[in-house]
This record gives sequence, C-alpha cells and structure tokens, in this order.
Amino acid sequence: MSASLNMQKVSAFVCGAQKGGTTSLHAHFRDHPDLADPKVKELHFFDNESINWSAPDYGKLHAFFAGAREGGIRYDITPIYMFWPGALERIAAYNPDARLIFLFRDPFERAFSHWAMEWARKAEQLPFADAIRSGRARLAGLPNYARAWRVYSYLERGLYGRQVEHALTIFPQHQLLFLRSEDLRSDHGRVLEKISQFLDLPGFPPSEARNEHVRAEIDYPASPTEDDKHHVAAFVARDLERFARLTGLDISQWPCTLHNF
Repeated sequence: MSASLNMQKVSAFVCGAQKGGTTSLHAHFRDHPDLADPKVKELHFFDNESINWSAPDYGKLHAFFAGAREGGIRYDITPIYMFWPGALERIAAYNPDARLIFLFRDPFERAFSHWAMEWARKAEQLPFADAIRSGRARLAGLPNYARAWRVYSYLERGLYGRQVEHALTIFPQHQLLFLRSEDLRSDHGRVLEKISQFLDLPGFPPSEARNEHVRAEIDYPASPTEDDKHHVAAFVARDLERFARLTGLDISQWPCTLHNF
C-alpha cells in the first residue's frame, strides 16, 4: 500500500453489505501474508455509540491487533459501517487515506438472508412476509442509531444507491472499491486480484472459493414468495437505478432488477 497510508492505523475497511459475502472474504484475507488480522472479524468500533466521538480513544481499536503480523496492513471487516449513521465519517476522521471495499448482493436475497439470521438468533419473531411489511413499523419514530435499526432494517439496508452516494461525499472515488458478491462466489480469483491491486498488495495466494456462512438448518415459518420479491423490488427500484449509475456495476440479472422490468 502507498506510503501515505499510516501502517500503524487500520488502513483497509470492508464496510458492507451485511449478508453480502464478507465472512467468505474475511477467510481469504486471513490467508494473505501482508494483511494483519485483528482478533475478531467484526470490530464494530466506528458504529459504537458508547464511544465519546468528540475525543475517541483509538487505543481500543488498535488493541484488536495485539499480536498481529508486524508491518501488515491492518483491516476491519464490519459490514454495518456502510449503513450506520456517522460510521464512514468517523473512519474518515481517523484515517482519511483509508481504502474502503463494498460487496453488494441483490437486495431481496440480502433481506431474506438477514431475516433468516435474526430468526435463527431469536431476535425476530415475525415471518419474513410480515417483517418486511407491517414489521417496519418497529422502526417508525426511532432515532437512526437505535438498536432496532441493527435488527429490523431488512429493506433499508438494500438502498445501496443512497449509501454509495453518501460514501462518495466523504471519500474520493479512487479510495472506494465496489464489487458484486456473486462474483466472489463465481470468480473469486478475479475479485481477489482487484482487491490486491486496490490495496497495493501482492496477489492473494491461490485458494478455493469460500462459502463460510451456510444458513442454519432450522424450521422457518415459510419460504419467501414472488409477492415478497415484488415488494422488495418495488421498494428499491429507483434507488437501484442510482446505484448502478454511481458504481457502474452490472445488476441486470439481480432478482430485484428483473422484477422491475
């Protein structure tokens, strides 16, 4: 990575999207000899509302790297950062030269995977169909940093255009890398090459594709329906147009895109 990036600071961030393949990407990151692994995958430092952000103690962040590879690029893979209010601004204040990576998944597939995770955790009691409709009332009137936004934001997190546009007001575009999660599954070598070039790293070691998160084998109340897919697609339709324009990513085969034509 260029000398302008302070190697003592965390210099690389994978900021989302949740349920977009960040766990599989983390497995590849751990294989690279020039990346310094934190003690845990998701540091959740810059979305921590208990921190005094007028005078943050970055020592708590750096403590995650005790025993990490000397001289390696420190990274943080916390997928809520792209969505959480203030998180990207806090990253910029900490390290304005940081490089940020974003993995995007079709919003309908992402929403259902998000719901399934919360259902498995017993944080969600509503079936998917209700959670994305009447269940959104649970967010009404709450400040955007309330805990409910971490759990029930099934649709809102899929408004990628809004989130990318916000990121571009904070960081120059050359410090942002936008990727499709399906490419990490189908052509991981090419995606890892893009990432290594973006971070000014030697190439990743040869490896197999990773699928580190497999949905828990539990009983779900119902499978998602075509009506559910249409509901999500309609919610994100105009935003996805903005997203495609800003990122240049081809999303023509995403279920949400196909549903809107």
